[in-house]
Amino acid sequence: MNQKELSELTDEELLAEAKKTKLSPIASALFIGFMFGIIIYSVVQSTWGFLTLIPLFLIYKLINESKRNKELEKLLKERNLK
Repeated sequence: MNQKELSELTDEELLAEAKKTKLSPIASALFIGFMFGIIIYSVVQSTWGFLTLIPLFLIYKLINESKRNKELEKLLKERNLK
């Protein structure tokens, strides 16, 4: 869902969406750090390939999910739901 779709949701749907996407920022940061570690290890061992691209993709998805969660939190705050 993008911002337009989030703003069209009802209050109950927003609360349900917030419950579904509860990954703590600390866990997300640890996972991103772990993925960067895999990339650095791959570079040091000179094993560039498909297995190096997987962590890059996962980092990209986590960062985008973080942005989406911030938008969701902003909407919840605007509607005084949280």
